[in-house]
Amino acid sequence: MTFQPVVPLTGYVGWRFLERTLENQQNAFSESQPVMRATEYFRDKIGDIRTADDLVADRQLLSVALGAFGLDEDINNTFYIKKILEEGTIDDGALANRLSDNRYADFSRAFGFGDGVFARTGLTGFAGEITDRYEARQFERAVGEQNNDLRLAMNVSTGIDDILDRTSSVNAQWFSIMGNAPLREVFQTALGLPSSIASIDLDKQLELFQDRSASVFGTDQVTDFADPDQQEKLIRLFLVRSEAADITAASGSSTALTLLQSVSPLV
Repeated sequence: MTFQPVVPLTGYVGWRFLERTLENQQNAFSESQPVMRATEYFRDKIGDIRTADDLVADRQLLSVALGAFGLDEDINNTFYIKKILEEGTIDDGALANRLSDNRYADFSRAFGFGDGVFARTGLTGFAGEITDRYEARQFERAVGEQNNDLRLAMNVSTGIDDILDRTSSVNAQWFSIMGNAPLREVFQTALGLPSSIASIDLDKQLELFQDRSASVFGTDQVTDFADPDQQEKLIRLFLVRSEAADITAASGSSTALTLLQSVSPLV
């Protein structure tokens, strides 16, 4: 039986509880039988995988591979996933690079089937790299079944690290945030931007994200969000604004406005 995360509270109070108990909860989750079976199988078998065909042909391996990048729902889209893996990420026209959600590019790059002579699956440490990500993402998913806002908050650190690891241009980093569905929701909500901005020109969206970030957080540099204190500010404002929106939708009371006003001096 898989360990079920304990999330007794919502909003920022729930986040603080989760932070305090995170290490113990994650360990218990990773040591539960279903997770251990999945990761042990992956470690045993992945070294023999040399092509995208090999990977998509083994559903157990593919489940861990996709789960490590939060792409669990694509488990049945084997033709699509095979194409993403085979085309790699070197060519600007590769499918992974043309998708708005850059988790697919991260996934393709990690396995390397289309990016070089040899796949990365045989490298020392590769299995551990993917299983560590899998355990973290699956724990987040389990938390998300109880509270999706907390799942999104948990993804912030890894999501920002992934972007900074592969992108040096400030504008490209913001475009990557805008193209990463979980990260975009966190930033968009924290910055008080409406979801409707997704329909306007991308360059205008970029300008809005950067201008609002400078106004709210005092910086428009994505590298600054690698700092734990800045991440905590981002997560706090995201959770407070999200909870306020839920309260407004449910009751239309002034409580939502009070929540937003109370967090402003902390940012």
